Amino acid sequence: MKVAILLANGFEEAEALVTIDILRRAGIEIESFSVTEEFVTSSRKITVKADKILGDNNLAEYDMVILPGGQPGSTTLSKDTRVLNIVRNFISDKKKFVAAICAAPMVLKSAGVSAGKTLTSFPSDELKAMFTDANYIDDKLVVQDGNLITSRGAGTTMPFAYKIVDVLGGNSEPVKKGMLYDRLLAGK
Repeated sequence: MKVAILLANGFEEAEALVTIDILRRAGIEIESFSVTEEFVTSSRKITVKADKILGDNNLAEYDMVILPGGQPGSTTLSKDTRVLNIVRNFISDKKKFVAAICAAPMVLKSAGVSAGKTLTSFPSDELKAMFTDANYIDDKLVVQDGNLITSRGAGTTMPFAYKIVDVLGGNSEPVKKGMLYDRLLAGK
């Protein structure tokens, strides 16, 4: 499995970098793509070097695209026609996946693929109001509807990433154990 995570200036660093870390620990190939330049600055001014620049790449050789939240990163992604086309193509291909966390589900709305979907996002009134044509879930950390995975925010990044690992055919249990996530859940 091959995964692309899209980064725009103002991305949420935990949602992007922890997800990359967990997928790599699980042996899943993931590459970060900047939608602009090689270096991308997060919402809290942490600058990272993307693996690649998106350019005109439609990511056809990838199995999943991940959209981290953060602002203004999510808004930038939601206005990028390349990103919107990628999301549309991946959602329409039932063998591919789209995962979006925090504010990034707004990209789904901009791409016109959220209607009728069961999903979640950061629990702001503004984001919830975008999804009146969807089945919006308020009481789960991670929601899967077919080839779409959504999650709530930075604090839900680990369960989001573990879900991605499992959906892509990996096994998140050894990674959870190695990161002591299993102990966190058990309160130990």
